[in-house]
Amino acid sequence: MEEWIKYESEGYPEGAEIPDYRRIPVSYRATFFGSFGRELRDVPISGYLVEQFAGEKWTNFEIRQGIAAIDDLIERSSKKGTLQLDASNLILFLQGKVYEDYACNSVVGTVSRASLVEIQHSVRTRVLEFTIQLEKSVPVATEVGLEMSGKSDMESAQKVTQIFNQTIHGDVGNLTSVSNYGEGANLSVTIGKGDKEAFVEFLVSKGLPQADMKEFADILSTEESESTEEPFGAKAKEWFAENIKKAASGAWNVGVSVATRLLTEAALKFYGLK
Repeated sequence: MEEWIKYESEGYPEGAEIPDYRRIPVSYRATFFGSFGRELRDVPISGYLVEQFAGEKWTNFEIRQGIAAIDDLIERSSKKGTLQLDASNLILFLQGKVYEDYACNSVVGTVSRASLVEIQHSVRTRVLEFTIQLEKSVPVATEVGLEMSGKSDMESAQKVTQIFNQTIHGDVGNLTSVSNYGEGANLSVTIGKGDKEAFVEFLVSKGLPQADMKEFADILSTEESESTEEPFGAKAKEWFAENIKKAASGAWNVGVSVATRLLTEAALKFYGLK
């Protein structure tokens, strides 16, 4: 929650995963010149063509600025109803591919003011909904301090984490709730045998901390699996018993059942048993 508030206030740095509500559609218009003075000026470019030649990130633009900057963008676009984006690099992707024998000289991308307002609205409503759900589901939330101890506090911490994930991130991002990967849920794991890097990357993408996952991967690589029913060796079992407490306390972004299944499925793939 602290990280989300920081990013929304100051902006999302490059490499940080952004929520879906910060991806907005972009439309493009371009000018082309041909031989003998032929000209196609300010013609719309199909989003399908832009995606095909340049990638989806060009049609679903990531707004990484903080809320204050978005407020300013909304203000600046109030008269026209749209905001122009620098799309000069797109010329390189489209050159010679849109109109035969025509050179692309300029491209302008535009986003609607309504899309920016929607980001502003999404952040406000998520904060409000989170506050309301927190008060309804965890009545002692107003009394929770920085130091948490005892079973009831741990349960409250887990519930707060779950409410935050569902309210702020929804079905998106690298934070998951128990319902996403519970028993019977279809979990796709793409890890090659003995691939520690893919092992860590997969688990981090599901909300588990990178440092802990690297430590676990190192342990797995030093011993053999016992069986498909029990993929952990002696050292891995010892590490698991000690670290699963972090899921129970809310220190990890997933619950105990989710963490157990993720680590087990990833270990099976790592050992080539599944």
